[in-house]
Amino acid sequence: MGPTDYLDTLRPLAMHFGLERMERALAALGHPERDLAILHVAGTNGKGSTCAMAAGALRVAGHRVGLYTSPHLVRFHERIQVDGRAIDDAALAARIEEVRRACPWHEGGDDSDRITYFEFATLLGLLHLARERVDVAVVEVGLGGRFDATSAVTPRVAAVSRIGLDHMQFLGDRVDTIAREKAGIFKPGVPAVVAHVQPPTALEALRDEAQRRGAPFHVAAPGWDGPIALRGPHQRENAALAAAALRLLDASGIRVGEEEIRAGVAAARWPGRMEEVGGVLLDGAHNADGAAALAAALPVLHPGRPVELIFGVLSDKDHAAMLAALAPVVRRIHLVAPDSPRARDPRSYVLVAEQMGTVADVHASLPEALACARSAAQDGALPCVAGSLYLVGEALRLLAGEEM
Repeated sequence: MGPTDYLDTLRPLAMHFGLERMERALAALGHPERDLAILHVAGTNGKGSTCAMAAGALRVAGHRVGLYTSPHLVRFHERIQVDGRAIDDAALAARIEEVRRACPWHEGGDDSDRITYFEFATLLGLLHLARERVDVAVVEVGLGGRFDATSAVTPRVAAVSRIGLDHMQFLGDRVDTIAREKAGIFKPGVPAVVAHVQPPTALEALRDEAQRRGAPFHVAAPGWDGPIALRGPHQRENAALAAAALRLLDASGIRVGEEEIRAGVAAARWPGRMEEVGGVLLDGAHNADGAAALAAALPVLHPGRPVELIFGVLSDKDHAAMLAALAPVVRRIHLVAPDSPRARDPRSYVLVAEQMGTVADVHASLPEALACARSAAQDGALPCVAGSLYLVGEALRLLAGEEM
C-alpha cells in the first residue's frame, strides 16, 4: 500500500468551501506556512506555466525553491517539489502521518470536520516545503482564490494570470465575477501583479479588489521579448507575468536579478503543455481560452501540417466552445472520455463536433484513439491530445511506457 492510497480515501471530488478547516489544521501543525516566503499564483489559464518559469528563475538565482501545483499528470508526488525534484514515497508517507496525528478531528469528527482531498494535499505541500527549509515557495491556487485552500497563506507577492470562463458552477458565469474570486488571494500590504492581457471587466474588477483589500496593484508588461522554452505565443504573456512577480519578490528581499529571470524563462519546462512525446503533441487546453491558445499555436508551431486531434473533456467544461476554437485548425477529431468520474461521454457530443465542419469519431479508450490518430497521421499529420489534463496525464503514461 503506497502513501497515495490514503489520499484516495478522501473523496477527491469533495469541495467544501471555506478556510476554517485549513486554518484549524495549520494551527495544529504549528503554522508551517509562516516559515515560507511565498509567491502565490492564481488565474484561469497560464498559472502553472507562470509558476514553472518563476521557480526556474529562482533556482538559477541560487535559491532552494519549493513548488506546489495541481493537478498532477501521472503521480501525486509531482504536486510537491523541491528544486525540481518531486517528493519521494518516504517523505510523503511521513507528512501524511504528521497531518493525521495533528488533526484527530479529521477522522473522528463529522463530515464538516473532514479535510478534503485538496486541503490535505495543500497541507502536505506547505508542511513539506517548510520542513525542507526552502528559501522561497511558489504556490499555485487550485480553484478560484478567495476560498481556495492555498489562500490560508500570506505571501510576499500575489500574481494573477489571464482570467477566463471556467469552473462557472463554482465561480460564476461572468469574467468580472470570476476575477473577484481570483483576487481573493490579495492581502493587505502584499504587492499584487496581474497579467496585462485581460478582459476589460476582469482587469477593472482585479484593480478594484486590490484597492479594497489594500494590496499595491501592478500590471505586467504585455509580452516577453527574450528567449522562452515553453511553446506557444500565449506563453509570452505568462513569461511577462512571471518576470513582473519576480521583480516584486526581489524588492521584498528574495534576490533575483534580470539575468536570472531571463535564464529561468529560457529554460523552464512544464509537462503536458505544448509538449511533444513520441511524436504526439500534448496540451491540456482544458477550457475555451486554453483551446483558443492551442488553436492559435498549432499553425505557428507546425505550419502546413494537418492535425489529428484526440479530444476529451470533463462534464463541467464548455465543450462546444472548445470545439469551436479547435475544429477550424484540425483535420479530424477523435473523441474519447478522460480517465475521470467527471468525464463527459463522447457519444453525447459527437454531433456537436461534426456540426463544426470536421470529421469526428468516438473511441472506447485512449489507446484506441491514439492508434487511430497515429494511423491517420502516417501522411505526416500531427497527432495531438487535448481537452483535459486528465487525458493528457493518461497519454503521458501510455507514451512513456512505449519509450521504456
